[in-house]
Amino acid sequence: MTETAASDGDERADDLEQAAAVFARLRPRLFGIAYRMLGSASEAEDLVQETWLRWQTYDRSRVANPAAFLATTTTRLAINAVQSARARRETYVGPWLPEPVDTGADPQLGAERGEALSFAVLLLLERLSPTERAAYVLREAFDYPYPQIAEILGHSEVAVRQLVSRARKHVVTGRRTPVSGEEQRRLLTAFVAAARTGDLAELEKLLAADVTSYSDGGRGVRASRIPVVGALRVARYVAAFADRFWVGVDVAWASANGQEAAVLRRDGAVFAVVTVDASAEGIDRVLWMMNPDKLAAFSAPAS
Repeated sequence: MTETAASDGDERADDLEQAAAVFARLRPRLFGIAYRMLGSASEAEDLVQETWLRWQTYDRSRVANPAAFLATTTTRLAINAVQSARARRETYVGPWLPEPVDTGADPQLGAERGEALSFAVLLLLERLSPTERAAYVLREAFDYPYPQIAEILGHSEVAVRQLVSRARKHVVTGRRTPVSGEEQRRLLTAFVAAARTGDLAELEKLLAADVTSYSDGGRGVRASRIPVVGALRVARYVAAFADRFWVGVDVAWASANGQEAAVLRRDGAVFAVVTVDASAEGIDRVLWMMNPDKLAAFSAPAS
């Protein structure tokens, strides 16, 4: 090997090392964008890996702003991924819920701004067009300026402002004003205690009149295939399986998507993550995540 060839090889290695360092520094934000777009940690990981492959092979000498380039690549890949994910979810068995992420173990996920991370908002974002969702995530979760969002999406600034405005209205009108984190924890703790004992009166007292209970078991776990609606119906539903569901269950508490969640284990293995969305009316939604494919973030052995 000639000295010139060796020097070129060293330069390429140094350049790739610098590219990897830049990507590692920006990776938390890229994952944050991808997760909020897809509602799936595993799909977001795959998408971020695809962004890395494109960054690795791109002519980086043409990139003046790596952060902007990587955010643009991630967002555009996510828009395409949302479209294919929706087609798959049309055949999903039972209610589809976002895959929970452990924000206790990974606080950086919500460190910049916690917006578009809660389960309630992620569910509302499912109803937006992929481009509306992208504009909302970039603006509300990461505070990108409108001109930069326009560049990322390939739209005019006026169009982007309209996209964000429509998305905001949808989120605001689709959800009551949430309670504080402390009150949400109190209500969840009280709900779990009442559910364990099958206390019908206490359950009904905690629930909003139009509460909905969603159970995501996927194809492999027996769970309610349709949402249960109404305080009395949800209370009766939860109380009805108390003497079977909670036998041998250990409850631990964790931060899922920036809010308190109950992690349920039986024989040391996590089989469910339960959380609630609440307002001044009481508990508006009960979310039972029981699909084992979506419990990876909480499946480490209990300490």
